[in-house]
Amino acid sequence: MYKTLIKAADLNSKLDDSNWLIFDCRFDLSDVSKGQRLYADSHIPGAIYAHLDDNLSSPITDDSGRHPMPDIEKLVNWLATCGLTRQSQVVVYDDSFGAMSTRLWWLLKNLGHEAVAVLDGGWQCWVNQGLIVDSKSPVLTASDFHAEFNESCIVTTKQVISNLQAHKFQLVDVRTHERFIGKAEPIDPVAGHIPGAINMPLGDNLDEKGFFKTTAGLNTLYSTVNEQWPPEQQVYMCGSGVTACHSVFALTLAGFSLPRIYAGSWSEWIRYDSRPVATGTE
Repeated sequence: MYKTLIKAADLNSKLDDSNWLIFDCRFDLSDVSKGQRLYADSHIPGAIYAHLDDNLSSPITDDSGRHPMPDIEKLVNWLATCGLTRQSQVVVYDDSFGAMSTRLWWLLKNLGHEAVAVLDGGWQCWVNQGLIVDSKSPVLTASDFHAEFNESCIVTTKQVISNLQAHKFQLVDVRTHERFIGKAEPIDPVAGHIPGAINMPLGDNLDEKGFFKTTAGLNTLYSTVNEQWPPEQQVYMCGSGVTACHSVFALTLAGFSLPRIYAGSWSEWIRYDSRPVATGTE
């Protein structure tokens, strides 16, 4: 059973195994249909396309961030339509080194499905190794999959507001340092960060070739925050609650338990001017 990472060669050897389910999670925030177009053109054989907006998120509301948590009933029904069973080994991949596919990894983990892994190096690694691709849509056989979501894995805006005084958990913001300090904000209308948050950019989880760092390397990376706050008292956030899953995945890869995620993240926090915003370094 693969629970965290899987290498391209290992996945390639299982393409004909009916118990394996592959999801293509390619997505471009600036062109929301691009991932699906790329999938239609070429993908790992048998892969099913998982659209970040349509399958892994709910519609945006006046109070929400850019990628609200999906309706769990709809998510479970879609996974059943895809043929997911409790015996399925799931593999997820994207072309952004795990930044998008770890969302589905995290959702499945909190639905109680342990056998789900991220393709290390993603689509680029698969192509660079010259492994087989095709453009065929897989024939799906629906299952009776059902599951309940572990709601304790998420933190709400109300809890974050309370924590400004209570200090019961440490917010870890995984956006780039430039966005965190308010120097640049290419996506959201307000720059900066939530007061008291610390910055650990998700790009630091990867080596220079775009693969996840070793267990030892990730332990070193997270040693400072782990010494001060155990994982159960860490809450990860990003721009919309999606890429925070990348760092939660990295911590799990390093052998720690799943920390929580601020599901609304920065784009939900800034919906109201009354919520404080910090810039620079504290």
